[in-house]
Amino acid sequence: MYSSSPADAPLVREPLHAPVAHLVRGGVVEGIHYGSVVVLGADGRVEFQLGDIEAAFYPRSAVKPLQAVAMLRAGLPLDGALLSLAAASHSGEERHLAGARRILDLAGLTEDDLRNVPDMPYGPAVRDAWIREGRQPSRLAQNCSGKHAAMLWTAKLNGWSLDDYLDPKHPLQQAIQEIVEDLTGQRVARVTVDGCGAPLFSLSLHGLARGLSRITTAAPGTPEAQVADAMRTHAEMASGAGRDVAALMRAVPGLLAKDGFEGVQVAALPDGRAIAVKIADGANRARIPVAAAALARAGVDPGLLTEFAGEPLLGGGEPVGRVRAVRALDPVELPACA
Repeated sequence: MYSSSPADAPLVREPLHAPVAHLVRGGVVEGIHYGSVVVLGADGRVEFQLGDIEAAFYPRSAVKPLQAVAMLRAGLPLDGALLSLAAASHSGEERHLAGARRILDLAGLTEDDLRNVPDMPYGPAVRDAWIREGRQPSRLAQNCSGKHAAMLWTAKLNGWSLDDYLDPKHPLQQAIQEIVEDLTGQRVARVTVDGCGAPLFSLSLHGLARGLSRITTAAPGTPEAQVADAMRTHAEMASGAGRDVAALMRAVPGLLAKDGFEGVQVAALPDGRAIAVKIADGANRARIPVAAAALARAGVDPGLLTEFAGEPLLGGGEPVGRVRAVRALDPVELPACA
């Protein structure tokens, strides 16, 4: 445990976001994405910040590694690929569905016990194939099914009720909130419902980065280290084939990374350096280039991050610009220009 007395919850206010990414077409800034960025050093101190890193926000699925740690602390006996799936926002590939079924089988449960929202697979190619085949939305295909299967098994192991495992007052969710507060070092500001139906805790961007940093720096054999090892070793199980977050972990040795809906990205290195990003308008196209720039700012070799610098903007089918992080995020500040 890290703190017997977490700090007060972050303030619920309108975040004071700043420009974090430019859409540059033909040398002209065509559009601007606002957001916030924090970079932590190995000692946990804030080395760089842009925008508002202390306001309360919802980390969405970026909090899943912390939730997985909480379930291990509560007795969940998962490791390897299945543990990675428990922290996943998966694409709905057959391996993901099979993994969720396996967790349910180990728990002596079935898909009917899940309470997440039925959905089509998150991965575009997988979803298109489902539509062509006439398959219907299912709870297993929904991108959080691994987490929900793990939640059910954790509840069963502890003798807690199953039908209401998503109630924020359920012992499972109370135990998860306690560990989220422990890892982030701050009280939860608000609790709402995530898209999948699970409780969603409001934190600060600073707290989210601190939480993942504590996971990557934990001693071997701890629940934190187990989650980090599982996700890094089985990156595609935590996401899917072709997903940028898996590619990022493959590109940067030792990196643990997790994305979340509405433009959230968090990542941490084994020495404790960490970054967290929130894109104000939720734009996915700005999330990875800003995160890559923040990692370079944290000291990651920019040569490892080239493929994440930003998607091209097309004109007549040819590249005429790209989405790029603002100059303030450059490792060495340069004169402002498009």
